[in-house]
Amino acid sequence: MQAKRFAIINGDDFGFSQGVNQAIIKAHKQGILTSTSLMVSADAAKEAVTLASAYPNLAVGLHLVLICGRSVLPPEQIPHLVDKQGNFSNSPFFAGLRYQFVKETRQELRQEIRAQLEKYRSTGLSLSHVDGHLHMHMHPVILRILVDLAPEFDIKVIRLPSEELGLTLRVNRSHLLTKLVWSAVFGRLRRYGEKMLKSQGISFTERVYGLLQTGGITEEYLLGLIPQIQANLVEIYSHPAMPKTGNSCRGYANANAIHGEPLNTELEASEAELAALLSDQVREVLLSNGFEITNHHFLSQRTT
Repeated sequence: MQAKRFAIINGDDFGFSQGVNQAIIKAHKQGILTSTSLMVSADAAKEAVTLASAYPNLAVGLHLVLICGRSVLPPEQIPHLVDKQGNFSNSPFFAGLRYQFVKETRQELRQEIRAQLEKYRSTGLSLSHVDGHLHMHMHPVILRILVDLAPEFDIKVIRLPSEELGLTLRVNRSHLLTKLVWSAVFGRLRRYGEKMLKSQGISFTERVYGLLQTGGITEEYLLGLIPQIQANLVEIYSHPAMPKTGNSCRGYANANAIHGEPLNTELEASEAELAALLSDQVREVLLSNGFEITNHHFLSQRTT
């Protein structure tokens, strides 16, 4: 008997802007998007919460922001994390080093992570999962804090990016060096995270697709990717947006900078990713390959 297959289709950066919110709701209503991740300190977070409340089948999780965004706590409470305006660093590399080696950041990170979880809880939305902006939640210091806080905030699922390099390259070989580096770095972080989450009974999907093709989760890419997937429980995430979103420092902005591409391509990328989520062909290829399109809420109901 063939195993059941499930695909969670997530839109990151919910609350980033009105255009991002509109795209996520459109992809949920008219396309394949089943899940999203909320930035509680972002400009359009309040609107996002109102929209999510009107669509109960849209699973919502926390998109933890500790890089390239604003804090929930005032800057005087976390001076080693943010500037005087409450902005985190825009450099994942240097932020990661500080979080690892500057001891003053440890307690401040715990305070800010708790504050973001508390702000999420205050929305009244059920917490589907936790992931992080630019995957900073995978940092060992941050992941340990999330695991410590999991019982208090009922964190049942944390995203652990994991995708096969060879599979991705068979579909798209652009930015090869970046893909090689990211595959190696996040492969090690995934292995570390798996051990930690398993020991605490926190769930994660078998594969998560999106990291190695950041900014390029197009219809063409998904039509090439999905038939090759061997895993039975997967997440595919992207960054859809409508025009006039103000996309600076979204999930693929850093990738474009690394790739040496102009950041004004971000809007084109986000619109292409929205088109992929609305594609009838993408839906059909998911179904024809045996996937049920679902989310963490529906999956948890199956097991309770």
